[in-house]
Amino acid sequence: MERRTLLAAPALLLALPAGAQGFRARDGQFRVTTLAEGLEHPWGGGFLPDGRLLVSERPGRARLVSPEGRVSAPIEGVPAVEAANQGGLLDIQPAPDFARTQEVFLVTATLVQGGALTRLSRARLVDGALRDVTPVLDCTPAQSRGRHHFGGRLAFSPDGAHIFLTTGDRNVDRQRSQRLDDLAGKIIRLTRDGRVPRDNPFVGRDGARGEIWSYGHRNPQGIAFNPATGTLFSAEFGPRGGDELNLIRPGLNYGWPEVTYGREYWGPAISGGRTEGPGFEPPLRHWNPAISPSGMGFAPANAPAPWRGSLFLGCLNPMGVVRLPMQGDTPGEEERLLWDQYRIRHTIFAPDGALLLLTDHGDGRILRVTAA
Repeated sequence: MERRTLLAAPALLLALPAGAQGFRARDGQFRVTTLAEGLEHPWGGGFLPDGRLLVSERPGRARLVSPEGRVSAPIEGVPAVEAANQGGLLDIQPAPDFARTQEVFLVTATLVQGGALTRLSRARLVDGALRDVTPVLDCTPAQSRGRHHFGGRLAFSPDGAHIFLTTGDRNVDRQRSQRLDDLAGKIIRLTRDGRVPRDNPFVGRDGARGEIWSYGHRNPQGIAFNPATGTLFSAEFGPRGGDELNLIRPGLNYGWPEVTYGREYWGPAISGGRTEGPGFEPPLRHWNPAISPSGMGFAPANAPAPWRGSLFLGCLNPMGVVRLPMQGDTPGEEERLLWDQYRIRHTIFAPDGALLLLTDHGDGRILRVTAA
């Protein structure tokens, strides 16, 4: 597999009329406008059939944003969250059949007896409020110390029958990622009603949780299916360097913390500096220095022509967006967009093909990127 880091020059900014910003990318010119503002650390979201965007704010609020950019008052019924450090209200997604079911799935950092954990819940969005909020899965065991590495990103399978959830290692005991009786540091697969599918890779194995789809993850905050191939991808934070793009297959071990391209934040190598080993699936791409990848998405068929089929990664540090053109499941030479301009928590494509970017700030915005 290709594991080198390929780097193209960042896109150049262009002057546009007031209220807009432009940049020249590798394949054309693009315009950036602010769709909405005044959000506090927007984290996740998805579109309803009527064109409104359901978006989460990490402190524990959810809102609806109209196609014109009007931001609603906070939605009633959001469950309590542990809004500390990286915790809070994380991803929120309407179900693929929302028009019929009105179902919404959300991920929270939640306090329970014994500490905090990542929780998946299901609710109905009715008349602008969440109703019948029901916990679907608590990613146990809870952890008393630390409020980091919750993971928390959601994706629905292409047929809409299954839901995938990322969880982080929680940053205290890294070996949780390797333990199959522990739901930290995993990608989890469930049916929409929270049952464990019988074809999950560890069903029936002694000492293993049947919810697990893959393991050995540090803190994956990006997950998406490639619509061209149906393959699941994830992006995860490394430590100091070693951020990864992974092609996810059931039952595979992605290595953390036994192998990594990163180092401790204070300098020393991790696990003796091993970057590969038998039984560990290598990343499809890794970055060193880090790019801190978060939410990700594939450009649909109605996106600007040069971008169609590309994978977009929101980046937190350095700030910006990475675009990876795809040939099937093989990423090509990356392009960096809006680099050092905006801290991007998530990338979402609108129904009209525009790229929406959630900026991770206390005065967060939703940026709209279109061809100029």
